[in-house]
Amino acid sequence: MSYTRLLYHIVFRTKCSTNTITEAHEKDLYAYIRGIVEHKKSHLYDIGGTENHLHLLVDMHPTYSLSDFMKELKEYSSKWLAKNPNFPNFRGWAVSYAGFTYSLNDKQKIINYIDNQKTHHKIVTFEEEYRQFLIDNGIEIDERYFLKD
Repeated sequence: MSYTRLLYHIVFRTKCSTNTITEAHEKDLYAYIRGIVEHKKSHLYDIGGTENHLHLLVDMHPTYSLSDFMKELKEYSSKWLAKNPNFPNFRGWAVSYAGFTYSLNDKQKIINYIDNQKTHHKIVTFEEEYRQFLIDNGIEIDERYFLKD
């Protein structure tokens, strides 16, 4: 038996950062994504966001790479969103995403951050937030590709 704890804070946005996730129907999307995560033998601790992006805190099963996990999560949720009349303006997810690892000691801090998204984004734009995540995690930003679809 192997023991792992692969705790990822994942951030991804709608194509062109279009505001397509309405507060009235976000819980339906969150529930659908929770089902995808559970189907992948992973655990979703929290999900939240705004009209144009989502944050997930996931304990990922070790058989998945982050890139495969995100490819499938975006693919399945895109198909569901495209058929759902409650999301008429959804045109897909942006190609890029950010994924950062954390220790279990950081779990509640990340959950609090995700739960505070709507308040947070009254002050900070998604672009500012995303840029700061990359900087804080030592990732060099290539402006030619930053938030380009």
